[in-house]
Amino acid sequence: MLPEQPAKAIGNTPVSYQAITGKERLNWEIKSTAGPASLAAGLFSAGFGTAMNRPREYDPHWEGFGKRYGMRFTGIATGNAMEATIGALWGEDPRYFRATGQSFKGRVRNVVVLTFAARRTGGDLAPAYARYIGISGNNFLSNTWRADSESGVGDACLRTALGFAGRMGGNAFAEFWPSVTRHLLHRNRR
Repeated sequence: MLPEQPAKAIGNTPVSYQAITGKERLNWEIKSTAGPASLAAGLFSAGFGTAMNRPREYDPHWEGFGKRYGMRFTGIATGNAMEATIGALWGEDPRYFRATGQSFKGRVRNVVVLTFAARRTGGDLAPAYARYIGISGNNFLSNTWRADSESGVGDACLRTALGFAGRMGGNAFAEFWPSVTRHLLHRNRR
């Protein structure tokens, strides 16, 4: 279950914010790396890469699919580990907080803001520097073990932009999917 951000706040600090514990941070890292949503996103990403045959060194077959899936997984694992550990040093909370009780526009704003900002120990929002380092760092670091056709600076910059787009997509899923399923389940019970 995702933490929710109450509609009422004092300044920009939610009234009921609880700072992340070490155990919660570890759980976030594991779930964000190897949880169902991340693993499913990896299937989509590797499938798309296989269909487009990118990188071409892996070829468009099952072995290539496996290499692409593994490459994505190592990048996600590295980036999440960087965000979790560096964020712990700076008091950044990597979790996404739903904005239930807010308007659709407010919830979309929450998705975008929490892509680039994180709660601090006191609950205030600030730039998510550990996330910036984790997403960009893993994409540049992975150039050392990637196929030659996708190991340039431009490739790492593109992967970084896609990493933030992926985070925003994951935030949108976390924000709206519970409402969609609740609505569908309610309709089916009529």
